[in-house]
Amino acid sequence: MAISISVVLLLLILAVIFLRNGGLKLSHALVCALLGFYLAGTSMAPTIQEGIAATASVVGSLQP
Repeated sequence: MAISISVVLLLLILAVIFLRNGGLKLSHALVCALLGFYLAGTSMAPTIQEGIAATASVVGSLQP
């Protein structure tokens, strides 16, 4: 749960930065958000969640 909240916050921060810099239009951001909601309701959602968790695990195990 903490990983998904962190990913959502990171994506939200990136979206705000892109909106302010003019690199992302509001309509594009809405389409991406709707895509995320639709993906969450599909059978692909567990696979996506496992992939994000595996990636977070790999990144978390890296030593500087």
